[in-house]
Amino acid sequence: KKSLYASALIFTLFMSLLTACFVEKGRTDRSAYGDFDAGEGGIPLTSGISASEMVSAEASGLKVKSNDKVLLDYSNTSDGYVMIKYTGVNSKVKVQITGPSGTVYTYSQSLTGEYDVYSLSDGNGDYKIGVYENISGSSYSTAFFFSITVALKDEFRPFLISNKYVNYSASGKVVKKAGELCSNIDTTLGKIKAIYEYLVDNFTYDYQLAETVQSGYIPDLDAVLEKGTGICFDYAAVMTAMLRSQGIPTKMVFGYTGSVYHAWISVYSWESGWINAYIYFNGKEWKLMDPTFASNADSSDEIMKYIGNGANYTAKYLY
Repeated sequence: KKSLYASALIFTLFMSLLTACFVEKGRTDRSAYGDFDAGEGGIPLTSGISASEMVSAEASGLKVKSNDKVLLDYSNTSDGYVMIKYTGVNSKVKVQITGPSGTVYTYSQSLTGEYDVYSLSDGNGDYKIGVYENISGSSYSTAFFFSITVALKDEFRPFLISNKYVNYSASGKVVKKAGELCSNIDTTLGKIKAIYEYLVDNFTYDYQLAETVQSGYIPDLDAVLEKGTGICFDYAAVMTAMLRSQGIPTKMVFGYTGSVYHAWISVYSWESGWINAYIYFNGKEWKLMDPTFASNADSSDEIMKYIGNGANYTAKYLY
């Protein structure tokens, strides 16, 4: 049983209650935007990398495309990301990235004059990158457009970096806490378990935020960690950041629990690959553990039965 437990490191940790998560939805129309839509692309598996090889995003300036409003640094596409800076004066700017599979990611670009990091999670191939300025209402005009071809060093790179939605730094509280939790743990499974248990024991669901959250919301991970409460997007982003900071490839996934949209994470183990399998082993079978359910429903038999049924979850999109 012990060896079986160790070999099943890959698991999916759901970050949801039976309450809709916030996500910003998008359309492929370049002149008008609706809600946000992010997608999951198939990435073939190869060999793994170690924690010491984790990448940190930087605008190295080796490959740059720009105009008077936008600067795109695509020097490090092989590491799974691009960086975009907006220098114009428009008050509402969207970035749209279309991957090789046709999956479209739409984001709200920062207006601070600093770079935003966008992951290339749709695998190898051609990406279209557009930046759009609001005209009025839901109408946008093209401020910048460029196409790039991506060849990743390996399929894990996009899932080991800080990015627009999972934004953390080496000096941040989230990374420091993950380091504390995992300081005396050598195994991937042990680190995952420690971080998971910390989240379950110390976080509560923020129902008020769930009711009032606005379009464009992005978690401030250190703030979420400090207050110990959040919506499913917050849960997923904090967990993803902690695991990535420990060198564990981690996908933040958006999908459905029944007909309700939620967020969860999937984690990679070198032994088993990406597997949406069970993590909780009750002595007879593996169970899929859901931190949000477990921390807010007192792990009732009914809830544990529900979250242990992988058929209840359908993955749609990822970061």
